[in-house]
Amino acid sequence: MTNYTTGNSVSRALRKKRTLISIVLFTLIIGFVLSESTGKAITLQVDGQIQQFTTNAHTVQEALDEIGVEVSAYDDVQPPLDTTLTAKMIIDVEKAKKIEISVNEEKRNVWTTENVVKNILAEANIDVAEDDKLSHSLHQQVGEDGKIDVEQAFEITIVDGRKVRQVAATSTTIANVLQEQGIQLGELDRIDYSLDEYVTPGQTIEIVRVKKVTDVMEDKVAFEIEMKNDDTLLKGRKKVLQRGKRGTLSRTYEVVLENGKEVSRTLAEEKVVSKPVNQIVAVGTKTAVSTTKSTVSKTAPITSVLHNNQVAKEPSAGRELTMTATAYTATCKGCIGITKTGINLLKNPHLKVIAVDPKVIPLGSDVWVEGYGYAVAGDTGGAIKGNIIDLFMPNVDDAYDWGRRTVRVKVLN
Repeated sequence: MTNYTTGNSVSRALRKKRTLISIVLFTLIIGFVLSESTGKAITLQVDGQIQQFTTNAHTVQEALDEIGVEVSAYDDVQPPLDTTLTAKMIIDVEKAKKIEISVNEEKRNVWTTENVVKNILAEANIDVAEDDKLSHSLHQQVGEDGKIDVEQAFEITIVDGRKVRQVAATSTTIANVLQEQGIQLGELDRIDYSLDEYVTPGQTIEIVRVKKVTDVMEDKVAFEIEMKNDDTLLKGRKKVLQRGKRGTLSRTYEVVLENGKEVSRTLAEEKVVSKPVNQIVAVGTKTAVSTTKSTVSKTAPITSVLHNNQVAKEPSAGRELTMTATAYTATCKGCIGITKTGINLLKNPHLKVIAVDPKVIPLGSDVWVEGYGYAVAGDTGGAIKGNIIDLFMPNVDDAYDWGRRTVRVKVLN
C-alpha cells in the first residue's frame, strides 16, 4: 500500500515537469515566429524617392536585394552595403548618371553621382587650364543632356606689325582669335591667311600694317643766264644787270608704308610755287683804242698778258686739253694780288691770267680758254692740281658768274 502511493507521486511529478517544458518551448516558438513575422522597419531613399519597408535581412545589401533595388559599383549607398541592418535604419541610394565628356572633340563616357562640372572633371582626371574653354562653368551643374565639352588651349604667335606676342588659343578661327585679343585690321592691312581658317598649335599669324600717307616736298628750280651784248663795255668784260633767283617747285607724293617702312612712292601732283628769275649778264663788245703797259714778270710776255684786248677767236693750233675751270679775284681773303710770276693784278685788273699746275701747263705759256679768251699761265694755287685751272676775274661778281665749268684749253707755246 505504501509502495503504490510513492509510485503515484513520482508519476505526477514527471507529468508536471513535461508540461512546464512544453509551455517554455511553446513560448519560445511563438516569440520567434512573432519576431520573424514582424521584422525591422527600414526607410529607403533612392534619388530622393522615399519608401518604407519591414525586413528580416541582416545587411543593407540583403535588404536591397530583398526589395529588388539593384545598385552598381558607381552608385553611392549609405550606409555601405556590408553594414549590419538595424531597426529604423535609413538607407540612402544615389544612382550614378552617365556623363559624356568631349576633350578637343575626343569623347568618353564616365559614370558619376556628382552634379557639379568641376567635381565631375576631377573624378575623370581631366585638368582644366585658365585659358581652356568649357561648355559649362566649373561651378555649374551639368545639364540634362549629360554632356560636357572641353577645348584645351594651345600657344600661338601673333606678329602685329613690329610687335610680337605669344597668346593662348583654342581650336577656333583666326578671326575669333584676333577678336579675343582686341586686334582690329585696317582697310589696307594684310594677313597671309583667310580669316575663316582654324588656328593650329604653334602657328604664327603675321599682320602687315599698311598705311598711305602724303608727303609734300619742295625743290629749287635753277635759273637761266641770259647774255646781252653791251657796246659800252670793253670786249671780254661782263656785268650782271639782274641777279638770278631760283624758283620753287612743289611735288606731292603718295607714300605707302608697311610696318612703318616706305615701300613705294608715287608722284601725285606737281606745281610751281614760284617761277625762277633769269640772270641777265651784259657782255662787252667795245674794242679798246689803246692799251696800258703793265708791270709784269720777265717770265710772262707782255703780248700774252694783254690778250684781253684781242678777239677771243679760237686758234687753230695748240695743244688741246679738257679742264675744269674755276674763278678767283685779287681781293680774295688771304690774297696779296701778286701772281707766282710777279703780275700785279691789283694794278692791272683787266689782264687775263690763269692759275695752273706747272706740271700740266708750264708757267708763262700763252693759252686760249673756251669762254674766257686768250690769257697767260701766270699763277699757281694750292688746290690747282692736274687738269684744273683758276681764271682771274676783275671782281667778285664775275667770279661768281663764272662758277665751275668744264672747258677746252689750248696751250699755244
